[in-house]
Amino acid sequence: MRPRPTRIPDAALRMRPHRTSAGSGTTHTRRPLTALLTSLVIMAGCGVQPSDAIEAGDPPSGAVESAIAITLYFVRDDKLTAVTRPVGGPLFPQDTLALLAAGPTARERSRGYTTQVPAQAGPFSVTAAPAGRLIVTLSTPADKLSTLATDQIICTATTTTPDNATQVTIIGAGKTIGPRTCPL
Repeated sequence: MRPRPTRIPDAALRMRPHRTSAGSGTTHTRRPLTALLTSLVIMAGCGVQPSDAIEAGDPPSGAVESAIAITLYFVRDDKLTAVTRPVGGPLFPQDTLALLAAGPTARERSRGYTTQVPAQAGPFSVTAAPAGRLIVTLSTPADKLSTLATDQIICTATTTTPDNATQVTIIGAGKTIGPRTCPL
């Protein structure tokens, strides 16, 4: 006598995935994928129609404003005042102090800004010290600077470092001022 084949209920047959002839997937996986691809093809064909180039006028012209600016502390009405000046690129701290000693631009002078830092104070050297301190070395005696010139150097120097050092010592010709903080 022959064994009887086991009958699988119809519901189980519907849930069981069937292999395709290529054996690369199931019919349950292929149907949603086919529907998705068909939808994408239909949607891609709708929407924006091709057009000619649209005229928008002349391209921008003129000077481009520098995105980098430095802060220099000048004197105006006998008071220390911060002035932001655009520059062509990043500057070393000693270069920023050299600009301070060179004094305000013609435009800044027309607005009443001056400097008390003597041009002979440069070239400058700036050294980072521990605990957020800077040491600025001048080419002239430090004790010959006016109070405003000292404050100009201290405030400008603190803005030149990424961590904005809090205390500055000025050294020049064997004389030392500080450590001090910017009074502003």
